[in-house]
Amino acid sequence: MTALSMADQSQTRPVYRNIHVTQIVSYRLPPAGIVSIGHRISGVLMFLLLPFVVWLFDVSVTSEVSYGRFTSAFSAGLWIFPAWIVKLVTLGLIWAYLHHFCAGLRHLWMDATHAVTKEFGKVSALVTLGVSLLLTVALGFKLFV
Repeated sequence: MTALSMADQSQTRPVYRNIHVTQIVSYRLPPAGIVSIGHRISGVLMFLLLPFVVWLFDVSVTSEVSYGRFTSAFSAGLWIFPAWIVKLVTLGLIWAYLHHFCAGLRHLWMDATHAVTKEFGKVSALVTLGVSLLLTVALGFKLFV
């Protein structure tokens, strides 16, 4: 055996394996993974709340009376739902849109500039999370106050 092949055998290679279901809670996901999962969740949330968005738009632009009904949904509630639930669902929709938009811009920037380094992925993910959460808090403050 040559010295080169012996050196190759002495170095251990990292072993990658899938995590078990019981390890999901303790697994530390990188920021880019959080943004990626959030991007998917926000897309599904926007899709599922599409009938609510269509209703909001229809009621808000049909007439002055329907606009009054629209604004009363946020102050008095809607059907069996109190106003805070309507506002909370709207806040979830606001977060979904803003996160999906910011994460989409991040992906477009990475595709356009070929910036696919580990460091840029981490920094851009943290910026995406920060901007989308900051905008959500600002609009949520406007919604609830």
